[in-house]
Amino acid sequence: MTESPADDDRYVTAEQFLSAEPDAWSVAAGDIEIVDGHLVRLMSQSPAHSRVVRRLTSMIEAARHPSGPCLVVDSDVAVRFPDAEATRSDKRLNIRYPDIMVRDCEPYDVNTVGDHIQLVVEVVSKDTVDTDTGFKRVLYARAGIPIYLVVHFDKTWEAIDRIEEYRLDWSGLRYVPHQVHRTALVLDTPVTLAVTFESLHSP
Repeated sequence: MTESPADDDRYVTAEQFLSAEPDAWSVAAGDIEIVDGHLVRLMSQSPAHSRVVRRLTSMIEAARHPSGPCLVVDSDVAVRFPDAEATRSDKRLNIRYPDIMVRDCEPYDVNTVGDHIQLVVEVVSKDTVDTDTGFKRVLYARAGIPIYLVVHFDKTWEAIDRIEEYRLDWSGLRYVPHQVHRTALVLDTPVTLAVTFESLHSP
């Protein structure tokens, strides 16, 4: 999604966020993320972005093996990342809503779900290129998420140009390029999947 400054420049503490269900904030304020306590409103997805997220989520779900391991595939679900080091309690909280995440079947808890994510996907939009390829790549790596996929559109913003696959290096804290998928996404973990770009982005 595309980020836009919150109209009221609102800051949120962990206590305020956790006092309600995670989706209650989206109901009240629209699509959001919380960055160092700052409530950031997200602009609506393009049809192409929405289509790719929806289809890829469905295809990953279908690729889960019936004999296990048990996996859950979520889209736009709240994940709490480590708090910022700030003296003010309303400038610490970090909540992100990845486009797609694959996690184990432990009961969902916004505070701990990050420890159970095996793969995360962000579909880039015009205004999130720097965030998705820079900040989130660092954030997800430091959280120990094994695989990060970044879906890039071509210049028309209607068709997928490439999908960059990153995996953790020896330190477990940094991503290194693993593969650039050019015409189809092929995965061997946490699911076995082969899907063409055309099947993801075609209207």
